[in-house]
Amino acid sequence: MIEIENLTKKYKNLTALDNISLTIKSGELFAYLGPNGAGKTTTIRILTGLTKLTSGCARLNGFDIVHDELSAKRQYGLVPQSINLDRELSVYENLYIHGRLYHMSTKPLKKKIQELLNYVELSERRNTLVKKLSGGMKRRVMIACALVHSPVILFLDEPTVGLDPGMRRKVWALIKNIQQAGALIFLTTHYIEEAEFLAQRVAFIDEGKIVTVDTPENLIKQQGEWAIDRIVDGMMETVYFDSREDADNYNSCMDERFTFRKVNLEDSFLALTGKKVK
Repeated sequence: MIEIENLTKKYKNLTALDNISLTIKSGELFAYLGPNGAGKTTTIRILTGLTKLTSGCARLNGFDIVHDELSAKRQYGLVPQSINLDRELSVYENLYIHGRLYHMSTKPLKKKIQELLNYVELSERRNTLVKKLSGGMKRRVMIACALVHSPVILFLDEPTVGLDPGMRRKVWALIKNIQQAGALIFLTTHYIEEAEFLAQRVAFIDEGKIVTVDTPENLIKQQGEWAIDRIVDGMMETVYFDSREDADNYNSCMDERFTFRKVNLEDSFLALTGKKVK
């Protein structure tokens, strides 16, 4: 479980996080969405001990991130935005070093590494240098490294950034499998469909404040079921409808070009913040 209470982070005149509170249950896949600079990565950095909070508190699986720092650190695995692997070492060597950092003994560590290589479908690449891997493979190695010590919480900060659609879906399947095995997953992403597909609940954050927290289904329903996008005076205008019939009736009165589609999670974010996730 992750418990966040009145968490605030200030940098001189900038408030990066403004009194946020969240509770995320064990085994939940939770998506954290917002535009650049909204406070997503700052939240993860504070929860993982990489950045000091200004005020408030947070607990990981019951351990206070300030007063029980070492115990809190043992609860999570972290997959950051940037590639944090040693390029000159092999896949196996990166996993081995990561396990030793958590003081795992050799025999159980080797067994765990083999299990993880099978899990992320990289057994045949165990001796390949990281610098020779594709972007998608590197991401899977990073996820494997984060899982070596069997954490109960997994932080994924933009885990599929820069990947092609096919590889992104492979990573999605891996994330789902990890969650179904019992881990709590805290996910930030710029890909709105990623959160819509994966998450059980979503939080929208904007300018350091939590705008809303709900299921993707409930957030989408707030706008309607169908949407029509059209250009009016050079600007995009979107109209929402509760039924296909209402949308069709509206279409019959239009002469302009338009796009007819199902409402998605980005519509909800735009309606609540006036901004896109980017």
